[in-house]
Amino acid sequence: MAFEGLADRLQGTIKKITGKGKVSEQDVKEMTREVRLALLEADVNFKVVKQLIARIKERAVGQEVMESLTPGQQVIKVVKDELTNLMGGEQSKIAVADRPPTVIMMVGLQGAGKTTTTGKLANHLRKKHNRNPLLVACDVYRPAAIKQLETLGTQLDMPVFSLGIEANPVDIANQAIAKAKEDHNDYVIIDTAGRLHVDENLMEELQQIKTDVKPDEIFLVVDSMTGQDAVNVAESFNEQLDITGVVLTKLDGDTRGGAALSIKAVTDKPIKFAGMGEKLDQLEAFHPERMASRILGMGDVLSLIEKAQTNVDEKQAKELEEKMRTMSFTFDDFLEQMGQVRQMGPLDDLMAMIPGANKMKGLKNAQLDESQLTEVEAIIQSMTKKERQDPAIINGSRRKRIAKGSGTSVAAVNRLLKQFSEMKKMMKQMTNMQKGKKGKGGFKFPFM
Repeated sequence: MAFEGLADRLQGTIKKITGKGKVSEQDVKEMTREVRLALLEADVNFKVVKQLIARIKERAVGQEVMESLTPGQQVIKVVKDELTNLMGGEQSKIAVADRPPTVIMMVGLQGAGKTTTTGKLANHLRKKHNRNPLLVACDVYRPAAIKQLETLGTQLDMPVFSLGIEANPVDIANQAIAKAKEDHNDYVIIDTAGRLHVDENLMEELQQIKTDVKPDEIFLVVDSMTGQDAVNVAESFNEQLDITGVVLTKLDGDTRGGAALSIKAVTDKPIKFAGMGEKLDQLEAFHPERMASRILGMGDVLSLIEKAQTNVDEKQAKELEEKMRTMSFTFDDFLEQMGQVRQMGPLDDLMAMIPGANKMKGLKNAQLDESQLTEVEAIIQSMTKKERQDPAIINGSRRKRIAKGSGTSVAAVNRLLKQFSEMKKMMKQMTNMQKGKKGKGGFKFPFM
């Protein structure tokens, strides 16, 4: 999960102050010192850290906190508010041209994931906003980049405009916009050339494209794994091109998070999107408040709901709810649900979105292993149709056969059968509670 090290440090620090009935200036001083060290270790720009800590200190020893009935909670709210403000305050949406097409220019260094992000952004616009983008291959210096974009276009079933490696990038961009108008594409996403480092020739070419096509957005794609280097790159591109936003890639990796927490403060340009995985549907709109909540262990229910709504058929969810309530939920249903949950992303990331999950007994230090799901799937698939419908008939000899067929053990089969029985009882209780709380037509999670 992104920010894992920072999250652990900050959550440990604020936990000490949470339950205090009274908070002294000394308590605040000790907490802010720990927060400062955690942020510096996460590779957050030291000037940014200094300003952030000063704001937290000023608010945390103010009247609203010291005279509060729950001062510990108020201090945490202050930290969350300031982290949110540091990352931009609120979500920054894509600008839309008065007359289509809206033109988005993608810029960045080689290796940051610019071409893949171009495809991801097009996919996001189509799936989330019902748009019809045209992808444009303007990196004429790397034939592999053109081929990569064309491959992405094929995978996404989207048009890609290319004139090959001999054409001038400015001409390609201009002709692409004319083509988009002709074919009624409402977005044009231009994948420009990159370099291994910022240089004069690169910037001149990008400025020429900008002057000619007058893009509505210029997105800088930066690799969040590079830490402060990402911030330096953002500063350079912003000075030369006046970018309108940043897309952070590899935010799902083993990153310390410093780039995400520093870029907005240093460039005064918002983070628009975050790449949360390699798949083409793993690009998320960046929500500063939600990210601050996740860093502080408060969960991110809104993002979890959005993921569920994207990956789950609501009709199936309602049918499933009825099965749970009537105790007719089968292993076939369970297998289907596992597939839908896995589409939502890595289990560790999903758990981070559940408020308080980091404090739940048995889950705090648990490593959620995807291979365990694979084992469960193998066991279920080794059952006959009748056994999946009625697990009660699975006797000793059947258990041995299922264990052998799935490459597991009888103990693993026994464990799954017991857990399944307990889960059915629990889900019946939960759905009955949900029924009492929710009106008709409200969306329910597929796994609740």
